[in-house]
Amino acid sequence: MFNKNKSPAPSPQPRPATPAAIPPLPDMPSAAAAKPAAAAPAGTSSRGLSTLSSDLKFEGSISGAGDLQIDGQIKGDIRVGRLIVGETGAVEGNVSADYIEVRGRIVGTTSGKQVKLVSTAYVDGDITAEQLSIDIGAYFQGRCVQGRRDAPAATAPKPAAPPSDLAPIPQQPQAQVIDMKPH
Repeated sequence: MFNKNKSPAPSPQPRPATPAAIPPLPDMPSAAAAKPAAAAPAGTSSRGLSTLSSDLKFEGSISGAGDLQIDGQIKGDIRVGRLIVGETGAVEGNVSADYIEVRGRIVGTTSGKQVKLVSTAYVDGDITAEQLSIDIGAYFQGRCVQGRRDAPAATAPKPAAPPSDLAPIPQQPQAQVIDMKPH
């Protein structure tokens, strides 16, 4: 009823005496490039994010231009491009970055262009920032100084001196310092 033609079994091909060279693999895309931009957490960039996990304790200074997320404990100064201190993260030292988001604990001076304290943040120390955001529930003990970028110096001519019959106007201080420590 069923009639199948059986083909003869293929004869094994002899292997060459020397193995063929393996071609190189194509360049693999980086992990950051493989992820869509929408999947990246807020405050990260294409440089990648280095993470110190919650079970790590580190003593010493950290510096670099990249992004850093701290979920463990650090005793030392930190100077990076962007910093995220996670809810389990703790830093004892001075912190400096362009963008700082605090969900955990910082004891020391904090300095950045943008500083954000979310509701779980605990910061004990002075903050210097161009932009500061403090969510309801965040703890902050220290002074806050708003730093501003200096405008480029213009080469405008000096104004003419006022007539001598007018009294000079007293100058007001430029920076405003808010002291939030209890007295």
